[in-house]
Amino acid sequence: MESSFNHANPAFSIAIVNYKTPDLTKICLDLLKKHIDAGLNAQVWVVDNNSQDESATYLRSLDWIHLIVRDADYAEKGFVAHGQGLDSILEKIETDYVFLMHTDTFVYDASIFNQTIQLLHQHQHIAALGCLEQLDRGLVRTVWRVVSRFFKRHSRRFKLWLGLKAKPPKSYLEAHIKSFFACWNVKIMRKHDYTFLMGNRNPGYELQDLLKAKGYTIGLISPRKLFKYLDHVEAGTVGLNAGYTEQNRRFKRKKSLLEKLSG
Repeated sequence: MESSFNHANPAFSIAIVNYKTPDLTKICLDLLKKHIDAGLNAQVWVVDNNSQDESATYLRSLDWIHLIVRDADYAEKGFVAHGQGLDSILEKIETDYVFLMHTDTFVYDASIFNQTIQLLHQHQHIAALGCLEQLDRGLVRTVWRVVSRFFKRHSRRFKLWLGLKAKPPKSYLEAHIKSFFACWNVKIMRKHDYTFLMGNRNPGYELQDLLKAKGYTIGLISPRKLFKYLDHVEAGTVGLNAGYTEQNRRFKRKKSLLEKLSG
């Protein structure tokens, strides 16, 4: 099912997938509505992945978004469900660019949208623009994270070399921009018949690798710059549905952001 709201000649689309996050979704969309009322020329698409809660009721009450409701036949879970939700939006939009956002992404300064679009306009070889990190950790925490992940990777490799049980080693550097806020060139994607969910990987990861192999660039926005314009509850939607306790770091961050926004 899809809503019938129309926005004439939008400059870009915004794609959001909702699943059981009513408080986050409402804040995310309330902020976007303020920006649109102030002149942001965007068309907002929201997929509800069979939430069956008050967030779905709330979304149905909005007459300014395009809503796609995936009902009882929806059976996927996790990143597959999220990716298929994004692809259902990709099938519908007619704009040349689409911003992926999470329901726990709160954009305070809408100028980041136009700045990003301008960069993509100026550099046609850039297929997407986004951030490698889901929050701004600052220099010290970022360096410590890379160093600790470096040693963890190589300790796992060493254990496996010795024939001991160990988890598969992961890269210590982030390789893919994240979908909490990323802008994609839809024309490039359609030229190669690509979608967000491919290769049974997180939405956009296989896509980025394929596009880079074809010579396109995935542009980067530094956390220091991006988080001047927005906040993101790192894994906030996952945390809510995974049942994180009040002592969890991500739960505390979510709580502090919500208190700030409602204060």
